[in-house]
Amino acid sequence: MASPHDDHPFSNGAFAVDLIGRHTHKLVSLQGPVLADRDPEPLHQMRVSLRRLRTCLQQFAPALRLPRAVGDPRLAKTVRRLGMARDLDVLRQRLEQDLMGELPEAERKALRPVLKQLRRERALAYEQLVTALRSGGYLKLLSQLQGWLREPDLTPLGALPLRSWTQEWQAPMVAGLFQHPGWFIADRHGDMELVHDLRKRLKTARYGLENLGAVTGSRCRQWMAELRDLQELLGELNDLHVLEKAIDDQLPAGLVRSVPVLEALLRRRAQTCWEHWRQRADGLILPERRRSLAMALLERRCEGLPKPGLVAPSALPSS
Repeated sequence: MASPHDDHPFSNGAFAVDLIGRHTHKLVSLQGPVLADRDPEPLHQMRVSLRRLRTCLQQFAPALRLPRAVGDPRLAKTVRRLGMARDLDVLRQRLEQDLMGELPEAERKALRPVLKQLRRERALAYEQLVTALRSGGYLKLLSQLQGWLREPDLTPLGALPLRSWTQEWQAPMVAGLFQHPGWFIADRHGDMELVHDLRKRLKTARYGLENLGAVTGSRCRQWMAELRDLQELLGELNDLHVLEKAIDDQLPAGLVRSVPVLEALLRRRAQTCWEHWRQRADGLILPERRRSLAMALLERRCEGLPKPGLVAPSALPSS
């Protein structure tokens, strides 16, 4: 099997093994800091690494013969456990660090029970997270994945040179992207579940393109940045929506009556975010922009495939 660190062209499988190895190494290194729970950043990084690993395993599955324990259901369950705690971290940080300073004292006082409840929920979510990361299923997944990385088992497709297969690895990640109904929600008060689902779809497409970022052309890298910006806009919108609902549920008189200044602030920010999203989305689904993505997948880096340092650190962002 060709190695991504050899001077000659490497295989589909070697490329995937290198990516999987990087994500696995990061997961192992983050286990201690996440369980220590002294800083929210390791939890964020572990969640991202798990999502990227999951995308990589799905994307390159036709090239790999993986152990049975390395299954998507286990990864998906662990991502959900980490997500519950991480989402509560984000809500609390946004409320405490971003919004409270702009509120009158009476509203800050009214929100103290909400912050207390968020801390209680975070403590419960952390207990579930610890259980998940110490579970036999998750530890077996890591152990078998590490063993497989020492002696990777590839399919015949995995042994073929990557150079002539880049489009086949990228195209499925963006197939049907612009047909998602979330693009066509015209109003912020429409079906936000569809918009939220589109955000996840954009993230998967972006991760899939970034996996091949080391061997694709500049236009494809521009699309990665475009998808990242759209995903972040929808992420901001989702955070504001979830925070608004969480506060409204906790206050007996509701959000509007109890904290009108905060309600107006959240509404303005959400509307501004929605308008930015709608402007970007309307431009992106035009025929010429959709065709440009298809053309970008056909473009390769002019300088050819990289040799040492297969995936540059900048090629795998931390979100």
